[in-house]
Amino acid sequence: MTSARNPRPHSPRPRRPRRPPVSRIRAASVIRLRIGFLLIAMVLSLFAVRLLQLQGLDAATYAAKARAVGVVNEVLPATRGSITDRNGRPLAESLDGLMIVADPTKTAKYATEIAKIMAEELDADYFKLLTALRKPDTHFQYLARRVPATKANEVVEKLAAAGYKGIDTRRDPVRTYPAHDVGANLVGFTNAEGQAGEGAELIFDNLLSGKDGSATFEVGGGNRLPLGDNSVVEPTDGKDVALTIDQDVQWYAQRVLRDTILKAGAEKGAAVALDVRTGEVLGLADYPTFDANLSTESPEEDLGSRALRDVYEPGSVEKVLTLSSLLDAGLVTPRTKVVVPERLASSDRTIKDWFPHGKIHLTLTGVLAKSSNIGTVLASRELGAKDLYDRLRSFGLGTRTGVGVKGETAGILPHWSGWREINKDTIAFGQGLAVNVLQMAAAINTIANGGVYVQPSLVKGSATTNDGTIVGSDVATSHRVISENAAKQTALMMEMVTDAEEGTAPSAAIEGYRVAGKTGTAQQPGGACGCYTDGTFTVSFAGFAPADDPRFLVYVVVHDPVDGGGGSVGGPAFHKIMSYLLSKYAVPPTGVPTRRLPVAW
Repeated sequence: MTSARNPRPHSPRPRRPRRPPVSRIRAASVIRLRIGFLLIAMVLSLFAVRLLQLQGLDAATYAAKARAVGVVNEVLPATRGSITDRNGRPLAESLDGLMIVADPTKTAKYATEIAKIMAEELDADYFKLLTALRKPDTHFQYLARRVPATKANEVVEKLAAAGYKGIDTRRDPVRTYPAHDVGANLVGFTNAEGQAGEGAELIFDNLLSGKDGSATFEVGGGNRLPLGDNSVVEPTDGKDVALTIDQDVQWYAQRVLRDTILKAGAEKGAAVALDVRTGEVLGLADYPTFDANLSTESPEEDLGSRALRDVYEPGSVEKVLTLSSLLDAGLVTPRTKVVVPERLASSDRTIKDWFPHGKIHLTLTGVLAKSSNIGTVLASRELGAKDLYDRLRSFGLGTRTGVGVKGETAGILPHWSGWREINKDTIAFGQGLAVNVLQMAAAINTIANGGVYVQPSLVKGSATTNDGTIVGSDVATSHRVISENAAKQTALMMEMVTDAEEGTAPSAAIEGYRVAGKTGTAQQPGGACGCYTDGTFTVSFAGFAPADDPRFLVYVVVHDPVDGGGGSVGGPAFHKIMSYLLSKYAVPPTGVPTRRLPVAW
C-alpha cells in the first residue's frame, strides 16, 4: 500500500529555449546586407567592363556582328492572268520562272567574278549586277527577274560549282506568247521588267497583273531566324481576259494579208473579219507585224495596231454608205436612171471617173457596180449636206468604235457647216474624210446587219480597262441607221460588184455563194500641201456573205501597191479569207439564186 505521506511520482516540466539577445540578430543582418552589396558591386563591375569592351575595345567587331542580323523584305510575285482567244487558246500566258537573288554579305568579295558569269549567261548589264552584288547593309538583292526556270537553275549551279555562295532563286513567273506573231498587235507584250506595252497587255494591265504579295523575315549570320519576326502577305493572281478573235482565223488572215502586200509590192495594210450579227472581231490582221516574244527586236511603229491607229481615205467603199442613205431617204431606187457625163464641175474643180468614158447611162446599181464617182455625186446632190453628215456619223464615221484600244483614232469627218460643194461631193465618194480600218468595217457591216449598226468588240464577254471603262461583247451597243428594206436593196446592188460580167471585182466571188462587196481606190494626200499629187493610193475591198443571209464581213485594205486596184488586189484576198470562214464555221449556201439588177439603160 502506498502511504498518504508518500505522494505519487510525476513528469518534470519541459524547459523553453533561450532567445538570443536582440543585438546578436541585428549583427547577423548587417553581415548579410554587406555580402549582398558586395555581390551587386561585383556584377555591376562586370557589366561595366563588358560595356567598355563593346563600346571601345571591340566596337568594330561587334558592329559587324550586329549588321549580320537584319530584316529581309521579299516580293512574292502574283501570276499574271492569261490572254486567250474566243475558244480559250492562250495567246499570252505566264509559265514557271525564277528570279535570281543574292546575299551581298556573301557575294561582295567575289562580285566581279559572279557579275561576269551572269552577264555572259543572261545577257544582263554587268555594272548593275556588280552594284547589287556589293550592296552594303543588306542580305537580299534582285539580280535577274523572270528567268526561265531551266536557265536560272543552270546559272546558279554554275556559280555554286565555281565555289561562289550567296546566290539563290525564288519563284517568278515568265510571260510567254505561244502563238508568236498571231494577234501580236492586239495582244501586245510585256518587257523584261514585266511592264506592259501595247495591246490588251496594256489596256487591261490592272486586271491581268493582280497584286504581288510580300514576305518579311529576320536573318542572322546569313540564315533565316525561325523565331524571328516573320510575316507573309499572299499574292493575288491576275484575272484572265478572253478576246473575240479566233486564233485560226487570225493566223490565216495574217498570212493572206502578208502574201497580198508582198505580191502587190505594197508598204503596209490590214484585214478584219467580223461576225455580222454580234460585231465580234474574229480576226484583225496588221502588216508588218512582230513576234510578241521578241518585241525589242522590232521597230516601234510595228508594235501597235495600225488598223486602229492609222487613218486613211476610204475611197469608193464609202459609196455604199452614201447610196444606202439615198435609198433610205426614198430619193432613189436601185433602178434609178443616171446620165453620167465625161466630167462634172464642182466649185472650182472638175470631178472625173477612174475609167475613161463619154456620156453613159447607168442605173444606180450600175453606178455602184462600175464605181462611178460622177454618178455617185449626181445622185447624192439630192441629199442635203447636214443630212449626209448626220447619216455618216450614224454609220460611225468620225467617232471611235469604243473597243477600248489605247490610241484608237476617231478618224476625220469635217463638220458639214464648213463644206463647200466640192467637199460634199468628194465626201460622197470617199475622199476628203478619213477612217480607221475597224471603223469602216463596222460601217459596212451595218448594211449586212439589216441596217442596224452594232458596236464592234475585241473582248469576249466583258472586261474593265485601266481607266475604268467596261468593254466587250456583253456591253456592245447598237442602233438603227437605215431601214431593213434599204439595207436589202443596197446588198442586192453590191452583189453586182462581184458579177463576172458587170462588176469591178469578179475575183471576190465565191462559187456556190452569193457575195456582196465593194471595191475602193483612194488617192493619198501627200507633200506639204496635202494635195493628191504624189501618185500613191490606198486600195481596198469590203464584202459579206452569204449576201442574202449574211454571216461574216471581211474588209481588206492595202496601202500604196505598185500596181492594181481594190478589185485586183483586195478582191482575191477577200475571197481567200471569206472562203476560209465559211468553211471553218460550216456555213452552207442559201440555195437562193442571185437577183440580177440592171446596171445600164
